[in-house]
Amino acid sequence: MKNLLMTLVALLFLGLPTYAAVDANMSFPVTIAVFIPCAVGGAGEVVTLNGNLHVLISTTVNGNHISSDMHFQPQGLSGVGSVSGNKYQATGITRFSFEADVVGFPFTETLVNNFKIIGQGPGNNFLVHENFHLTVNADGTVTANIDNFSAECK
Repeated sequence: MKNLLMTLVALLFLGLPTYAAVDANMSFPVTIAVFIPCAVGGAGEVVTLNGNLHVLISTTVNGNHISSDMHFQPQGLSGVGSVSGNKYQATGITRFSFEADVVGFPFTETLVNNFKIIGQGPGNNFLVHENFHLTVNADGTVTANIDNFSAECK
């Protein structure tokens, strides 16, 4: 994700006028292998998920200010447990946003990730959640740095 972000930022700064907006709305196939620790009675198993990832990116450059919002959402992402053969569906959303002065500071970044892998039967659903926020003021001082992460089986 950071490589995509850096490429987007580089493209924006190399060829855009003082004010520009770039929007991308795409969907592409993905394969994601995830270990589900609560599957198979707690022994765990790998589930290889296949489907599409919807990506929506909106970026604006206005003078020396850049802002971007990114939205990632699985579409039809499903797989089968490598041990149990149980079917799994993936759902959720990841949102990432940042604002920055093009010379570096101030800078804010926020990430909210909710990724759910729902399995057949009880006790094998895997939920990942993260809230992250970083704020750096104009002199480079970090004024907020929050990272709340959880991964649980239900």
